[in-house]
Amino acid sequence: ASRVMVASRNYADFASEATFEIKKCDLHRLEEGPSTTAVMTREEGLHYYKTMQTIRRMELKSDQLYKQKIIRGFCHLYDGQEACCVGLEVAIKPTDHVITAYRAHGFTYARGVPVREILAELTGRKGGCVKGKGGSMHMYTKNFYGGNGIVGAQVPLGAGIALACKYFGKNEVCLTLYGDGAANQGQIFETYNMAALWKLPCVFICENNRYGMGTSVERAAASTDYYKRGDFIPGLRVDGMDVLCVREAAKFATEYCRAGKGPILMELQTYRYHGHSMSDPGISYRTREEIQEVRSKSDPITLLKDRMVNTNLASIEELKEIDVAVRKEIEEAAQFATTDPEPPLEELGNHIYFNEPPFEVRGPNQWIKYKSVS
Repeated sequence: ASRVMVASRNYADFASEATFEIKKCDLHRLEEGPSTTAVMTREEGLHYYKTMQTIRRMELKSDQLYKQKIIRGFCHLYDGQEACCVGLEVAIKPTDHVITAYRAHGFTYARGVPVREILAELTGRKGGCVKGKGGSMHMYTKNFYGGNGIVGAQVPLGAGIALACKYFGKNEVCLTLYGDGAANQGQIFETYNMAALWKLPCVFICENNRYGMGTSVERAAASTDYYKRGDFIPGLRVDGMDVLCVREAAKFATEYCRAGKGPILMELQTYRYHGHSMSDPGISYRTREEIQEVRSKSDPITLLKDRMVNTNLASIEELKEIDVAVRKEIEEAAQFATTDPEPPLEELGNHIYFNEPPFEVRGPNQWIKYKSVS
């Protein structure tokens, strides 16, 4: 009965769009910032909700598979930070570029990689988005450059991508993400300098989830105003738990870059519910009460859900149906990720270079050789 009621309300009772007041961004070297109001259509809201809920459920399933020792090695989960990757993705074009650190599952999904390929990559299977060779920290797709395991090292790479955008004159931008823990790296400041000198179309984005590994930002940084760290580069501090705040700030920042004004810096104030990685319980340096308070007051999915229901963009029943469909998708993806075969050993040397003739790669000793093909 409820399904029939939802279907009938699709055309009659729901609002087509609503306008929301959003938190004002803190500004650095900018006279004006993003709008403090945001219009969201019903279709946009349903898309944001489903995408964030899928990422949340995918990460919870990853947690379960890791504890069952089906996922091995490093695994850094993104639940709690869904508004960041979704808000950024919906503000840019598919032809724009994204590079991030190792907490990358959410961005991989937002950039278009199916859940089954992400989970299969986590379990090291042939059907993974990197053929089972990348794992949690190294996932890629078109115009998405990972997933990088070395702290802060993706930032100069992002500037290189932005240099290519400028060189080819396609009016594209590169979103270059790093965490608060990486924000003190020297290579980041060197990159700021080059990007400013060359006016690169690069949006530097610090995902400040308040803890670099197990160290709070107050203990790790003399200045926690990460959006001001570019000094001569303009900056924004954004509520990273609100998908609309992130979307409007990202639109503003990318328009700034496309106008040829050079780089801009964004700090997204967000929070991770899991520990730094699966080997970190996450409660030795913060309390369960702190995590629960963020969940109860600032959860990005709950915030969006309440907005949509309160403005009649969707019904609770309709959103519950999305939840059921998402759970089903995740379970089917997990089934694939646990039954798909592992890549054969003879493919170990493949895909070292793109579009190159086959060549031999030495294995663990000089008598073992593999052939690398593109």
